Amino acid sequence: MKKGQFYLFSEQRFLPFFITQFLGALNDNLFKNALLVIVVSSAAVNSDSNTNFITNLAAGLFILPFFLFSTIAGHLADRFDKAFLIRRIKFAEIILMLAGCFALWHGTISLMLGILFLLGMQSTFFGPIKYAIIPQHLDADELLAGNAQVGMGTFVSILLGTLIGGWLVTGPQGPMQVGALIILVAVVGWLSSCQIPDAPAAKTASNLSLFFNPVRETGKNYGLAKQNPTVLYCIFAASWFWLYGGSFLTQVPNFTVTVLQGHPTLISILLTAFIIGIAMGSLLCHRLSGGKIEPGLVPLGAAGLSLFALDLYFSCTSYVTSNQLTEAVLPAQFIFMTTGFRVLVDLIFIGLFGGLFIVPLYAMIQQNTKNEVRARVLSVNNIFNALFMVIGNLLGMFFLSILGWTIPQFFLVVAALNMAFMGLIFYLEPVFLNSFKHWIKALSKQS
Repeated sequence: MKKGQFYLFSEQRFLPFFITQFLGALNDNLFKNALLVIVVSSAAVNSDSNTNFITNLAAGLFILPFFLFSTIAGHLADRFDKAFLIRRIKFAEIILMLAGCFALWHGTISLMLGILFLLGMQSTFFGPIKYAIIPQHLDADELLAGNAQVGMGTFVSILLGTLIGGWLVTGPQGPMQVGALIILVAVVGWLSSCQIPDAPAAKTASNLSLFFNPVRETGKNYGLAKQNPTVLYCIFAASWFWLYGGSFLTQVPNFTVTVLQGHPTLISILLTAFIIGIAMGSLLCHRLSGGKIEPGLVPLGAAGLSLFALDLYFSCTSYVTSNQLTEAVLPAQFIFMTTGFRVLVDLIFIGLFGGLFIVPLYAMIQQNTKNEVRARVLSVNNIFNALFMVIGNLLGMFFLSILGWTIPQFFLVVAALNMAFMGLIFYLEPVFLNSFKHWIKALSKQS
């Protein structure tokens, strides 16, 4: 590695792409969370009983395109210049945000939901390009740093979009202000995409023919991923991370209000702690591995995810028994409670170990796939990511709604499932545990 991992921000082969993907994720979350706040606010005023249906429909509409279009997205990303495709996708975002501004201005929920579906489609087409272009512009010894920064940027943009979108839309001219902001972000994102260096398709992939049977082609792409078992197990592990992380993020609002008896403003604090933890863990990967792609960090991350989720269960129990409160807890009160601070630390460390877990997996997928098929393999990853997120939502519904378990108990279940699932992955693919042993030995020799 040349300097530190942050020197990539001075390189044109990385910075414009980083800005582009950061602003894209920011815009998705600005619009989505503004929509959800509008739905909830209108329900509070009009006593609308369809709120839960619409909020779940919104989540479903955003994720549905990943099932429908990931295969063709990967196909196009392997066939054409990736920078060319990014510019077209980002220009389409400007048009979508103009329509989104109109929908926000008129308060038309059905139109907003339609725009959200199209934003999900845009993210679907951007996804395979996002991770397939990194190995074309970065050297092998830069892959981990590049993925760490992209991972950090993605989660920070999700956090900012969640907070700003939900906060800004509640003002007197909130919908119009959000509309103006998403258009501005889209324009800046397109301008930054125009500075991304060309990333031409491999000669062997430039003549790929178009197809009309996505189910059959998805099977073919799965076969491409299956050619290297390490890649396939990395895809399963990365998809598990989205199930695990989604299970926590989805429950945080209800967990804050019903379990911690917190004021709604505390929700933002806990979400911030979790996502900042992921960003910290993503960047820490580079330091712990010396800039190399280190599969041994994956077992460390998996163990930390379960251990701190287990401690979160006990810290919640301690919080509830030691704080018999009659009023909603404000953020400042919560932080200065010993048990509250422990909950906050648990969430930070769950996020941190999540960052250590996910960054090496994406770098390993990139490293172990050929340029001419990389985007199609990554499209398989996107499909499994979406599938596992849906499974995570179903698990939450099953344990919380059908069995009637508490949210801390659900966190405990997810922690146990994490150890079981990742234990199976480590058994089937020994490279993770073997690398972990070598990494520990190398650390002990250094000390």
